[in-house]
Amino acid sequence: MEKEKLLRQLPAVHELVNCCEPLDCPPQLLTDAARDVLSSWRSAVLSKGVVPPDIGSLAVEVRELVTKRMRSSLRPVINATGVVLHTNLGRAPLSDAACEAVLKVARGYCNLEIDLDTGNRGERYSHVEELLCRLTGAEAALVVNNNAGAVLLALHSLAQGKEVIVSRGELVEIGGSFRVPEIMAQSGAILREVGTTNRTHPRDYERAISPETALILKVHPSNFRVVGFTREVERQELVAIGQKYQLPVMEDLGSGVLVDLQRFGLDKEPPVQETLQAGVDLVTISGDKLLGGPQAGIVLGRKELLQLMKGNPLLRALRVDKMTLAALEATLRAYLENNAEKTIPVLRMLSLKKEELYRRASELKEMLCKALSKDCTIELKEGVSRTGGGALPVTDLPTTLVALSHPGISPSTIAERLRQGDPPVVVRLQDDEVLIDPRTLFPGDEKLLIEALERVLR
Repeated sequence: MEKEKLLRQLPAVHELVNCCEPLDCPPQLLTDAARDVLSSWRSAVLSKGVVPPDIGSLAVEVRELVTKRMRSSLRPVINATGVVLHTNLGRAPLSDAACEAVLKVARGYCNLEIDLDTGNRGERYSHVEELLCRLTGAEAALVVNNNAGAVLLALHSLAQGKEVIVSRGELVEIGGSFRVPEIMAQSGAILREVGTTNRTHPRDYERAISPETALILKVHPSNFRVVGFTREVERQELVAIGQKYQLPVMEDLGSGVLVDLQRFGLDKEPPVQETLQAGVDLVTISGDKLLGGPQAGIVLGRKELLQLMKGNPLLRALRVDKMTLAALEATLRAYLENNAEKTIPVLRMLSLKKEELYRRASELKEMLCKALSKDCTIELKEGVSRTGGGALPVTDLPTTLVALSHPGISPSTIAERLRQGDPPVVVRLQDDEVLIDPRTLFPGDEKLLIEALERVLR
């Protein structure tokens, strides 16, 4: 009986809707939100016997729900974590030129698959193939939706029903449960493991070769490293084995870079050009990692092998759209014009000097001290940024962090409120502090970040 009395305190749907008006939204959206709020409170009353709020408080809940449902699900986020290629935040941010290129082809028609010289049907991959070949020295190139798709297509085209030899130490799993053995199984190729987890020798490959062998595959370890008592068969050795037994050698480079990262003080990562020059027949890389472009899988190598892949019906299921090609072309042109380090955000962030990061952190601390209440503790701390995206996993990028804490609000609560704000802000939590890394902040982010913290810490 008590719960029935409590339920009668809840207003009818039309009463709650009238209390919310005027609200600039479709009427049905408002009605649905009112129904959902009332349904939630009915469940709370029946299960826990809670006292429902008054109609004014319910109307506030309805308004908040309507606002949430009208807001775009995919939104820009301020990345204050210092993780440059943050997979959860979309990995590589695009350059201004890439964004402009996407906008140009997205808002109208374009020559995606038409040869403007002849008027005949063209090939969508031609818009980037010549650029890729010029930059890397490859004979031919192909672009699909991501690197997993590139590996899948290559194995399906070249080794379906046949054996592919891979070192046991290279059977990797990366984020999102991408596992080399599972991709191989889906392709129809047969995995032939050789060596041990930590040591593989050239003789292991040679002993495994049989009439059923179609391909030798080398896989970059991406997000881990094996150290200590190890032995890896270098690509030059694999190329020699492949040539001896007339077998193609494929290497999944994962991140794939076109510049020497050691110039930035980073660990060596084999450039794509170097891999192809060593004689590897087929190379696959990602477009949205160290290359700094859109999500894409790029295949480079011998023309006859690429032709087999282009003729595979599976390619249609993996093909990219006009916006991806536009962004990738603009990204590649930056490398061709020798201004990639200045214009591609990923390279710019990775190459930031420690002194510049200290200056940015100091300026941000000063602005925060002026804007926030004196209850906040704001300090500068030395720390490290991360490349992310499975790239350069053991490389520390020195940085200066802004550490913030509040006696009345826990760091996890601050982080939650920042994520749920507009714009959302993602920070790092460590040692009971909120950490802000200026490495991944874009110009103008500081102002928005300060405004967000002011709202959160009121």
